[in-house]
Amino acid sequence: MEGNSQLQMHQEFKTVFSEVGIEMYTMLYVYKVAVANRVRDKCQLESPQRWQELKDCHLHIASKNNFPTAAGLASSASGHACLVFLLSKLFHLKCELSGLARQGSGSACRSIYGGFVVWSKGEHEDGTDSIAKQIMPSEHWPSLRILILVVNDQKKSTSSTEGMKRSVQTSELLQLRATYCVPQRMKNMEEAIIHKDFETFAELTMKESNQFHAVCQDTYPPIEPPYLSTTSHSIIQLVTAYNQYHKNTKVAYTFDAGPNAVLFLQEKDVSEMAALIQHFFPPLDTKGFIKGIPIQEIPKLSKDLLESMAMYPVPSSIKYIISTKVGNGPSMIAMDSDEHLLNEDGLPH
Repeated sequence: MEGNSQLQMHQEFKTVFSEVGIEMYTMLYVYKVAVANRVRDKCQLESPQRWQELKDCHLHIASKNNFPTAAGLASSASGHACLVFLLSKLFHLKCELSGLARQGSGSACRSIYGGFVVWSKGEHEDGTDSIAKQIMPSEHWPSLRILILVVNDQKKSTSSTEGMKRSVQTSELLQLRATYCVPQRMKNMEEAIIHKDFETFAELTMKESNQFHAVCQDTYPPIEPPYLSTTSHSIIQLVTAYNQYHKNTKVAYTFDAGPNAVLFLQEKDVSEMAALIQHFFPPLDTKGFIKGIPIQEIPKLSKDLLESMAMYPVPSSIKYIISTKVGNGPSMIAMDSDEHLLNEDGLPH
């Protein structure tokens, strides 16, 4: 996935979060003002000279998102991470940035850095030590691939913020999970990533997803309609049956606060899984169905494999697939780049 957000103020910048070629833009709404003000405050302390140069200037921020927004794919992460990174360059900040990004969107703190990132909850009451850090760079696990199955790209009924707030207030399962499950799973996941242990990585990923959605139903009143749709459950069934067929965990699913699936798998298994998805969730038109990193020729599936799935095809239940991988951290482009959202006058093209 790529993230792109730009601002006009003497210079223009771009943030790129991966190598896919699909640009992820986001609308920032009121949070961008609050985040910009916090960055200005930091500048006044860290770089007084730069503060004097820019204190009377206005910011013109243009943002756009071609990733599903408010659909459970953390689209806000790209925008807020982009904004903080860009503003830090503009205001010459040298401080830790993930804490600033977190104030706009929790997920954004993890998008400040490339590769594999952990978000620490911190211990301070003011949250200043709730920051992200990189575990390993993006090139650490080159064979790890990601398929994002977009089931519904429309805005969900219950926002992530609203749902989590209600869960924190009412879910006893959430409290048990935070106390007894998460700390050890965090350690195990970090070890799995460092050692490229896909079996452990995949199992933890799926258990975390399952438990998250159990918390959503343990919330009172429960989050309705549920984030997971009928198609979401069919994807879980497909992945489970596929792993059982191979007697090995080859694919892991995870769902955030929405029906859209993120599948983790090794590069050698991408073509076969893509073929299975197209068979059981066939699009009306295969053109443009798979976006991002091209997938090699889709193989013919064996009769034994298809029958072992114990499923029937459901046409058009998946809108499209985004083929991607773990991405790099932020970078910048020149003012004259064709990828800019703004013209020389600071207005949208």
